[in-house]
Amino acid sequence: MKPLRALAVASEIYPIIKTGGLADVAGALPIALKAEGIETRTLVPGYPDVMNAIEMAEQLLEWPLFFGGTTRLLRASVGELDLLVLDAPHLFDRPGNPYVSSDGLDWPDNGLRFAALARMAADIGFGDVPDFVPDIVHAHDWQVGLAPAYLHYGHRRRAGTVMTVHNMAYQGKFPEAMLGALGLPPDSFNMHGVEYYGGIGFLKAGLQFADRITTVSPTYAREIQDDEGGMGLGGLLRERARDISGILNGIDISVWNPATDPNIAARYDVDKFADRAANKAALQQRFGLAPSPDKFLLGVISRLSWQKGLDLLLETLPMMVGEGMQLALLGSGDADLQNGFRAAAEAHPGQVGVVIGYDEALAHLIQAGSDALAVPSRFEPCGLTQLCALRYGAVPVVARVGGLEDTVVDADDAAVASGAATGFKFAPVTAEQLAGSLRRAHAMFADKTSWQKIQQSGMATDVSWRNRASRYAALYREIAQMRYV
Repeated sequence: MKPLRALAVASEIYPIIKTGGLADVAGALPIALKAEGIETRTLVPGYPDVMNAIEMAEQLLEWPLFFGGTTRLLRASVGELDLLVLDAPHLFDRPGNPYVSSDGLDWPDNGLRFAALARMAADIGFGDVPDFVPDIVHAHDWQVGLAPAYLHYGHRRRAGTVMTVHNMAYQGKFPEAMLGALGLPPDSFNMHGVEYYGGIGFLKAGLQFADRITTVSPTYAREIQDDEGGMGLGGLLRERARDISGILNGIDISVWNPATDPNIAARYDVDKFADRAANKAALQQRFGLAPSPDKFLLGVISRLSWQKGLDLLLETLPMMVGEGMQLALLGSGDADLQNGFRAAAEAHPGQVGVVIGYDEALAHLIQAGSDALAVPSRFEPCGLTQLCALRYGAVPVVARVGGLEDTVVDADDAAVASGAATGFKFAPVTAEQLAGSLRRAHAMFADKTSWQKIQQSGMATDVSWRNRASRYAALYREIAQMRYV
């Protein structure tokens, strides 16, 4: 029996190009699916970083005019990833962030750029690329939401489709006037097609036409079906409730492994847990914090935004400082939050350390050296940071939302006594409740035996892709059994 073939389609992929958790999933899931007997290739744009990562490529097809310029489809491999690359320099040969220009604004032709990626995915899904004819086309997020729509309106035998929502807040809405340029038929512009509040909704199109919809945690799958969580698409998602699955993300446990991590000061595992202390000392030194193993050190690795609740953490800082806690924060985002945390670091040297930006190696050290890691998000589809924290023994302090609710066991009395506790959760998502949860964690930290028990329970949690990949494989096989016209 031939293996089932899946075409994954994503606008970014780790370790080649990354702006967020989407890239981590796009990079890890295809590798994990190999163990499930799924042959996956991932279609990605030919950004400069992608083209530079490719050592050898085979040209499969060439079009003299595809969305405005000469385009090639390349086959290549990078590490364990099997790629199909849409080499369209007129669309993707641009430096820096894949979505925004150097002035921080979206590229004005983003609709056309990512429609081209979705159109290519559909062509492959129709079997127009003999080198790889997939059974499933798996589209990730709004950038490729048009792929299921193109496949639907093609009225040909096609692959089955899965649409995964990584974050409902990003939907991709573009003017109705683009309909012709996108190659969509006039009759597609209606409420049961791609029309969305008077424009063309890329994510809406994917949710409308995909055979199955997934999102990245069971709780988020429920949250997006109400009006608030659905952010304008709740009604559609309620209509499609039977087709929605919440499958938790995992992390690459070969990359996130404290026993082998080259980015940390001292490697450790559950059996050599005492060696973890060297990482806390290194982290305190790196952030200019007072060198003390007995200070409660809270780590944060986050985009600085309202969604991530970092304004609540800033509001909570006076309490933290007053009660002797330390903070090591790595992140960037809203200017007001950046300035607020910088000011706090200047006002409280030795207690608050801030690095604005992103540094992958430093993120690993924060996980290895923090006593606890805060994720106070107002909404969080899954979250990967808390999964890494569990893996590294940094006790998560999280809001009771989305995947945070699904992946952390609160340290109430019963959970601590049974050994099930892995972190601290709070609700509602307010500064007052965050402060209360931090105080709970700080108090537990004073009981070294109980604290270490929570850390080690977290480290024993399975945060890998193993069980998650098997659920995707089962979903693919279910769809593949259906007949397509």
